[in-house]
Amino acid sequence: MLENIRDRGNVKWTAMMLSEHVAELRRWQNEDRYEERPQLDDFDLQAIQYEIEVAQKRECQVHVRLWDKGKVVFYMGVIKEVNVESMWITVDSPFGRDRMPVKDIICVQCAE
Repeated sequence: MLENIRDRGNVKWTAMMLSEHVAELRRWQNEDRYEERPQLDDFDLQAIQYEIEVAQKRECQVHVRLWDKGKVVFYMGVIKEVNVESMWITVDSPFGRDRMPVKDIICVQCAE
């Protein structure tokens, strides 16, 4: 008896929605996922600077958490360059080379 029931689930509900409703639902979901920028004090900033310096000198794997437009992004790799003038660091990862602004870094941890 249950084999005869063919429920299409979300397909039938989204087909009945207006495009304005779908756009508003997507905006609402993005708003729910938004994370406030963490407030870092001087101690946190000094710890980040120290970890960046140590990781660059030791050339070890690092885990970098970056705040980007309301979400936290994770990176892993080796710090290859620290540009003090333009306030960027360059991280070499298995997926390529990423340049990230120092002002958006939340946390840096050496993996080794």
